[in-house]
Amino acid sequence: MTKTLGIIHTSATLVPVFQQLCNEYLPGVQTFNIIDDSLIKKVIKEGELTPDNARRVVNYVGSAEAGGADYILVTCSSIGAAVEASAALTKVPVLRVDQPMADQAVQAGRRIGVIATLPTTLGPTSDLVQRRAVLAGKDIELTSVLCEGAFDALMSGDAAQHDAMVAAALKDLVTKVDVVLLAQASMARVVDTLDEADRKVPILASPAIAVKHLAKELL
Repeated sequence: MTKTLGIIHTSATLVPVFQQLCNEYLPGVQTFNIIDDSLIKKVIKEGELTPDNARRVVNYVGSAEAGGADYILVTCSSIGAAVEASAALTKVPVLRVDQPMADQAVQAGRRIGVIATLPTTLGPTSDLVQRRAVLAGKDIELTSVLCEGAFDALMSGDAAQHDAMVAAALKDLVTKVDVVLLAQASMARVVDTLDEADRKVPILASPAIAVKHLAKELL
């Protein structure tokens, strides 16, 4: 029987990224997308995930289940707490995109670095790593880095400035930790621009890790 994956996004730019990954790692699995960028815009405006916004996330997860999803993936880290809450209210599994990445990092080393361009993403991802470490019985040392101004540069159309700021922060962070997590999928392309010497430790991005995890669950 063909399985169906429902994917919930807060940015339309991530649809082709995940579709390509699903085509590669989830052959034969049908997918559909629910997109609402007002969710992340409201998180950024409010500076946190508010109860009413969390309720909307839960409703979207319910809609994905009603739409026939056998499994649901939510691709935004900033709304992770609502994603976890929604999992208890559905009959099908629900995955927040950064959980498999956090688990991989916890297994990779004790000194873990998390880097983000938004404080609303840095907090939830850092919290998730700490909780997954406790669950795995691992003692970790967490370093969280915020690239201030990089997100604003990206939103104003200056991708080069964004990439330069993220690259500089990454080059510094890799000298201090055993593994680095990118809290936002939009930062992954910067890793490809780094010299081998600046990639001394694993730098993890959530999209591919999450979809490979789903392959184990769905295939």
